[in-house]
Amino acid sequence: MRVLVVEDEQLLADAVATGLRREAMAVDVVYDGAAALERIGVNDYDVVVLDRDLPLVHGDDVCRRIVELGMPTRVLMLTASGDVSDRVEGLELGADDYLPKPFAFSELTARVRALGRRTTVALPPVLERAGIKLDPNRREVFRDEVEIQLAPKEFAVLEVLMRSEGAVVSAEQLLEKAWDENTDPFTNVVRVTVMTLRRKLGEPPVIVTVPGSGYRI
Repeated sequence: MRVLVVEDEQLLADAVATGLRREAMAVDVVYDGAAALERIGVNDYDVVVLDRDLPLVHGDDVCRRIVELGMPTRVLMLTASGDVSDRVEGLELGADDYLPKPFAFSELTARVRALGRRTTVALPPVLERAGIKLDPNRREVFRDEVEIQLAPKEFAVLEVLMRSEGAVVSAEQLLEKAWDENTDPFTNVVRVTVMTLRRKLGEPPVIVTVPGSGYRI
């Protein structure tokens, strides 16, 4: 899942981004509304965590722009105000969910994951394929009932492949969904991560390389 965090309190923004990355999400961060508009014009995001009171361009205007573009991106709006009228106004702008500050990080993560599921075809909470079970909420992976410990990027790549339900996923698509915009697109990080993931998942191999196209399970 790829997420954009838009928050002018830089310490909070960076803390949220770090926490979401530990949950195997690819996260970009900006600190004002103008930068947010620039990012959504270039990258495809599953979820935007959007502070309402932003400098340069207000969060309301960023939300309106996402709606106007007809993007499948879901918006979780943040605000220091917990008034019901503010929450209703934010939702009427087109936000998909609303979370007042201060918030528990566990709740923010749960809401981001729930919104991320709404950007794709509905799938069961626990993904199962080729003897692999992956639980995105618990961050658990099992093969034939044996738990497998994965690093965040390995988990993210496996989740993307599992969600594709047998379709081929290109290295470029994996890079877009599992890494942030600071990753060198010419790096071999995808190939190395897939190799490590294959080794951890064990025999017989479940990740198939499709020459010239990508990978599938």
